[in-house]
Amino acid sequence: MNSGGVHAAGEGERTQDQRKGCKGLVSSSGVEAAPKEVSTSVCLTHAAAAGHVELSIPPVRRLTIDDFEIGRPLGKGKFGNVYLARLKESHFIVALKVLFKSQIEKEGLEHQLRREIEIQAHLQHPNILRLYNYFHDARRVYLILEYAPRGELYKKLQKSHTLDEQHTATIMEELADALTYCHEKKVIHRDIKPENLLLGFRGEVKIADFGWSVHTPSLRRKTMCGTLDYLPPEMIERRIYDEKVDLWCIGVLCYELLVGNPPFESPSHNETYRRILKVDVRFPSSLPLGAQDLISRLLRYQPSERLPLAQILEHPWVRAHSQRVFPPSVQMAS
Repeated sequence: MNSGGVHAAGEGERTQDQRKGCKGLVSSSGVEAAPKEVSTSVCLTHAAAAGHVELSIPPVRRLTIDDFEIGRPLGKGKFGNVYLARLKESHFIVALKVLFKSQIEKEGLEHQLRREIEIQAHLQHPNILRLYNYFHDARRVYLILEYAPRGELYKKLQKSHTLDEQHTATIMEELADALTYCHEKKVIHRDIKPENLLLGFRGEVKIADFGWSVHTPSLRRKTMCGTLDYLPPEMIERRIYDEKVDLWCIGVLCYELLVGNPPFESPSHNETYRRILKVDVRFPSSLPLGAQDLISRLLRYQPSERLPLAQILEHPWVRAHSQRVFPPSVQMAS
């Protein structure tokens, strides 16, 4: 995660990220770009107190910044800011991510932002942050995002250091379900970590950052991205990889949530790389055996040996401890 990045849609202003990242890589929170001009005449309306959102397309005009009342900052960074905002007409609350075109073009990140918009705008899942739409003017690009009232999982982890079994198992179930949805749509996220996860009204996880995600019909890639502590062996070795990189990432995440630090964290980058390639995982005695079993089944050098998402959902430790609550709109639809 680039320290200049902006984290959208969560509560509170972000402090500078102290975690190690891949040198020269910029995450989508710090992504800039000038996407192709498209119609953005989208009207957001409340469907119920449940928080369900419907999108309708009126045959009128495109949105502009004048259609919003702008509130307090939710995040600040090198490439722009995120603000709490409300549509004047409907009073619908959103997070408005404002990116500067000059910075976007300076860093050559037009393609990455365009990819982020194209991917996230087509994903609709209770555990994926919605990108409702975007618009732009001469100087800025504006992303209209779902507002996640409980803020960043990373900040929660900073305060509490660790999460308990119930909260961690719930997050694992939510992520396994959301990533199943992504993979079915041929989308690999590639950068699952606490900084990229927000918390909704009921504390449910929302995958919020798709800057390193990629839509690839073959689900096979050969580029390195993501955060150092979360990189899987095949990406370090620059081998061709597929959606199973996400399985490795949620294994690392599960360990960090329960222990308080990533499993391969080391004083130097080279040592971190070495430990990842050896899958040198050291479980503290305090870590529950069920969680150890799940993590050890996900952190496998060979991607084909990693526990599939469907089996994460059925894992005994997840089943015993998850307290997943669906948003009311999802409950009504099921």
